[in-house]
Amino acid sequence: MSKTREQKSEIIEKLKDDFSEAQSIVLTDYRGLAVKDETDLRKKVRETGSKYAIIKDTLAILAAKESGHEDLDKMLTGPTAAVFGFEDPVSPVKVLSDFAEDHEEIKIKGGLVEGKILGADELEALAKLPPRDELLSMLAREMQAPISGLACSLSGIITKLLYALNAVENTKEA
Repeated sequence: MSKTREQKSEIIEKLKDDFSEAQSIVLTDYRGLAVKDETDLRKKVRETGSKYAIIKDTLAILAAKESGHEDLDKMLTGPTAAVFGFEDPVSPVKVLSDFAEDHEEIKIKGGLVEGKILGADELEALAKLPPRDELLSMLAREMQAPISGLACSLSGIITKLLYALNAVENTKEA
């Protein structure tokens, strides 16, 4: 049963809102995925504060153009499912990447992360990065390393000075 123009325009408006509000959009080919597996994927995606939707290419292309993401139309070919990440731009990518490892049917086409178009390989690399909190702690540790090294060096100089003064005192007593 085909949809009326009004129904299609409503779908385009919803998609346009999703394209505009999402911090990340990951497009996948879902052909051959069992309904049970798709339900599991939807659940995992929802847990990250994201949204999974099967989209019609022609309507998605129109919504992408209206929301300023016309570069996505190259990836909107064939059966397409989209994951819209609203809270964290990387978590939907990680969920899809992990899920794709166990399910050969899911193939990541590419997507958009914080306004930048990324291919499938770039999204895979992004998925392999450690979580944001871990990256921040690594950065803090690296920034603190020179300061710690300086403090150790300065305390070593003071310690050597004390040893030298003790040695001078011992030689004067003798």
